[in-house]
Formats: sequence, structure tokens, C-alpha cells
Amino acid sequence: MVGHRFAPLLAGFEEALYLPCMPILSRTWWSLALTSALTACAVPSSQGVRQAVTPLPDCCRAGHSDSRQQAIVRTAMNLVGATTIESQGRRISYDCAGVTRAIYLAHGIDLYSESSADGRTNGVGLIYNHIRKNGRLHRGPIVQAGDVVFFDDTWDFNGDGLVNDPLTHVGIVEQVERDGTIVFISRVAGAIERYRMNVAHPHIHRTADGRLLNDYMRRKHWRDGEHTAYLTGELFAAFGTRVIDSPSASPATR
Repeated sequence: MVGHRFAPLLAGFEEALYLPCMPILSRTWWSLALTSALTACAVPSSQGVRQAVTPLPDCCRAGHSDSRQQAIVRTAMNLVGATTIESQGRRISYDCAGVTRAIYLAHGIDLYSESSADGRTNGVGLIYNHIRKNGRLHRGPIVQAGDVVFFDDTWDFNGDGLVNDPLTHVGIVEQVERDGTIVFISRVAGAIERYRMNVAHPHIHRTADGRLLNDYMRRKHWRDGEHTAYLTGELFAAFGTRVIDSPSASPATR
């Protein structure tokens, strides 16, 4: 079994790590078709028109990350490729929000704290509310490694068949590339992987010379409306910078 063990500080959190954000996409239309067989990735059809996406031409530029933020990024990088996460021999049930929470927990920060699961708020919403109280929500143009990145409308969370579902996916920024493309780490289809997003060019999957700007984040459905968004840049909601007041704990290891 491929597993990753978190530091002992996660003991007691295993049963509470899972609140679904239902990651549902893969990187190519061929693999999109294959994901239809995964029950964990099943998505109701969606209709309705999402508001037009406005490019953010000044975003993004890399900001300074201190040693604690860099340690969080190293923990996320260490989990790329993982299909399971273990704590003291117990497998953690996880999705995008649970993985993001677990990475920060390895450094003594619980992104679910000061929030309550009321049945209407998923794990992504809990993280969003936590950062709103303990950090800064923003849309660039300066983005730091270790920032959290939020997405809307990646699946039909409320089950009404409309594209009206805020805060349905989350990941951790690894780096900002020279052209402004964000590289972030998240659990999407079946493992923790790297994905890309360029909010200055949100509607472009690949450039003419083959550079990947935006991964697919929402699975295409035959009943989707004409203006349904699928790319990371189109579904982007916000960045979140968590204020870190104390030194990091020992990070997770393979």
C-alpha cells in the first residue's frame, strides 16, 4: 500500500478530517471520460449560466514566503502522488479539503477551527471561514507559496442542477511561474497532484506553443449550459493567506 504518515500531532483528528468537496476532474478530455466510472467523482448535471469570468491581467506575481510557509509547501510537495494518507497507522479518509487541512495540521494549524459543520457548509467553506478570521482573502496580484486557493462551481454541491455552488474546491499554492501561472497542489481525481491556473488568461487551456495555463477542474456533462466553465482560471474564487504566528512543527514525511 502506498501511504504517507503524518506527525503524531495529528492523533485524534483522523475521524474529523473528511467533509466532502467532491474533487471531480482530471487533466484531459480522455481522462475526463474515464472518471465517469468513479462513484466518488459522480456529478449531477448542471444548467444555468455562470457570470462571465473577468481576467485578472496583473495577476499573478510571487510574493515572499517565510520559512514557515516554505515548510508547509514542502509538506504538500512530499504528498504529491499519494493515494492514501496515514496517521499512526490509521488511514485518513480524505478529499481536497481534508488533505489541505492535514497539511496545515502537520504545522500546528487547524484550518477547520473556529468554524462549525452545520450540514450546509462543506470542508472548503470551513477553511474559507477560518482564513477570513485568521488571515487575508484576496485575488492577487501578489501570491505567496503556501497560500490556499479556492474555487467555485467545480461540482453541483447543492444538487439543484444549476451552476451556483460557491467554494467547492481548494488547494495549496506551490509556486508562481514567471508568466503568472499558479502551480498548486490538491487532491482532485484519485491522488494528490500538481495543477495549473492562469487567471490572466482564464479561458486558455494550452497556448499555441503547448504551454499549459489552466487545467480542467470541472467534468463536462452533456446537459451543461453554453457558458459552463471548466478550467481552473474560470472557476477561481480567491486566494487565502493564513497568518502564521508560531514556528512550524515537524512536517509530514513519506
